Amino acid sequence: MQESVKFIQEHLTSRVDANNREVLMNVATTTISSKLIGTETAHFADLVVRAILSVKMITERGDVKYPVSSINIIKTHGKSMRESSLVEGYALKAGRAAQGMPQCVKNAKVALLDFNLRQHRMQLGVQIQVDNPEELEKIRQKEKDITAAKIQKILASGANVILTTQGIDDMAMKYFVEAGAIAVRRVDRKDLRRIAKITEGTVVLTMATLDGDEKFDASCLGTCEEVYEERIGDWDHLMFKGCKGGKAATVILRGANEYMLDEVDRSVHDALCAVSRALEYTHVCPGGGAVETSLSVYLENFARTLGSREQLAIAAFAEALLIIPKTLAVNAALDATELVARLRAVHAKAQGQLLDAAGNGDEELKWHGLDLTSGKTRNNMAAGVIEAAVSKTKALRFATEAAVTILRIDDLIKIAPEPERGQQDD
Repeated sequence: MQESVKFIQEHLTSRVDANNREVLMNVATTTISSKLIGTETAHFADLVVRAILSVKMITERGDVKYPVSSINIIKTHGKSMRESSLVEGYALKAGRAAQGMPQCVKNAKVALLDFNLRQHRMQLGVQIQVDNPEELEKIRQKEKDITAAKIQKILASGANVILTTQGIDDMAMKYFVEAGAIAVRRVDRKDLRRIAKITEGTVVLTMATLDGDEKFDASCLGTCEEVYEERIGDWDHLMFKGCKGGKAATVILRGANEYMLDEVDRSVHDALCAVSRALEYTHVCPGGGAVETSLSVYLENFARTLGSREQLAIAAFAEALLIIPKTLAVNAALDATELVARLRAVHAKAQGQLLDAAGNGDEELKWHGLDLTSGKTRNNMAAGVIEAAVSKTKALRFATEAAVTILRIDDLIKIAPEPERGQQDD
């Protein structure tokens, strides 16, 4: 396995430049072309590349990262999947808690809460005996005052956008409407954490202090240039633009039904990961079975240089690698035996094992893989069939480790099958 990874890194990879948009488009196209959205390859490849480049960030150590987690994917019913679009900023699939709240807030200060803003209630099991009806009314008023005081402290900190994972009742909404703030209830915790990251805010679990009082610190607020509500399809979405903590992007997927949207979501996420890995690790390799076939030819030759039983293991490993190009050919309804044999001959020549009339090999042939449309071999690097090299090497490592784990199992326990009904009657 180590020899295989070393050979891939030294001979079968090409460096990619972040400014070379064509290469990034080819990486995305290779990932998308075999999926449901393959009919709209150009549209989704462009969307994926723009989304990844828009979230570029540089860490404190100077490393360039393209975090896929900074890209939010929202699925919305209606229209065709070609109507899917990229929106600058983070989109939250939720609307304002009340229509009286403003639709747009500039220079937003975002409060991120993980507690409810409903009227305070006594804890379960607490009993209060009241003889005077006026005292009962005072208790009810105190419960309302506790919630009102909590909301006033949040607003006093400068917050004009309030997001909470729990509920907001009508009494609390009145204060937010009067203050001209946007409040959103029942926000998913995953979305709340993402918004906290890009706005440099802090999710507040409680306002209680060590002194037994309640306080809301203004340093917990996140900031962004603009927060506004926009209707997409049948749902309202809250857009966060110009976030202080980093760049964010949102891909809004359109489709006829839930099943199609789920499939498009998986396909787009795979493409985002592929382009992100290609940019972060800066190397790509050809697809179409080129890497596996070249590696198989190399390992067969390498095995013959060993004088121990390791030769058999490496030869078997080399033979197993040919499953990939064979499966590709079979899936395309082509003659797998003939195509793989032809591809092996090409890579043998590329590695100098087969020489031409002048006694030379052709190193450019190392990029050759299968062309399943015409049933021939071609230079897949030039044709744009490429993928991230790190994905190929990791897949090879994980597959080898999984095979070794299975081979180490020396005992197998089987549960005795239940006797059939006829045998029980006998």
